Amino acid sequence: MPPSPDYAVDLADHYDDWFTPPTATTDATVALLDRLAATAPEGPMLELGIGTGRVALPLAALGHDLHGVDAAKAMVEQLRAKSGGAEIAISIGDFSDVEHEGRFGVIYVVNGTFFELTSQEAQMHCLTRAAARLLPGGLFVLDAHLPEVLAAGAGAGGQPVQTANGDPVTRTRRIHPSTQRYTSDYEVVHNGVVRHIRVAFRYASPGELDLMAAMAGLRLRERFGGWSGVPFTDSSNYHVSVYELPA
Repeated sequence: MPPSPDYAVDLADHYDDWFTPPTATTDATVALLDRLAATAPEGPMLELGIGTGRVALPLAALGHDLHGVDAAKAMVEQLRAKSGGAEIAISIGDFSDVEHEGRFGVIYVVNGTFFELTSQEAQMHCLTRAAARLLPGGLFVLDAHLPEVLAAGAGAGGQPVQTANGDPVTRTRRIHPSTQRYTSDYEVVHNGVVRHIRVAFRYASPGELDLMAAMAGLRLRERFGGWSGVPFTDSSNYHVSVYELPA
């Protein structure tokens, strides 16, 4: 999970080093979004929480008209410095609320970022706003942990996180059922200095997501057991849900 925008100013220079998923995950994410875009209305794609462009830049390289929203200017500056980054239209602000011109064939949010919206109201508002930005028949795509999996791993203690530059990172998750939230605490050792990062999330079950989406005017089109496109089953650790705005 990525750090929230509150930490992005301090972490932007090291975000790709510490919080980039394995290359295979990125490749699978890009491939599935590319495939879904081929089944959506012709139009640009919008990434909510575009960050440093891990997913957006490869999609743009495939020929998609990419747009993005992010609250952290420092993160966007990292994206702009990369090849192709200057061509992406990006709005700065809360991705659940910011105005961004145009309507889109696909709107997506990856890496659990949707759940950095830490209230049901904020998540509902985001879905409603996304529906208003979609073309008829357009798709809204997000990934999400399952609450049962979060609960099972909450007492497992610190877990090592693979990093791109080899800096040691340990993540500890704590679940708070009374508020339907969980926190991820990261300890990062960089140049001999230990840094602590805490990020809060609000989790939701697939059923709650489906209900919120329906209230926003979206319907579930399909659900996968991961970005690889495997079926969603009882043994899945997380899901990728694809919602559609009825034409």
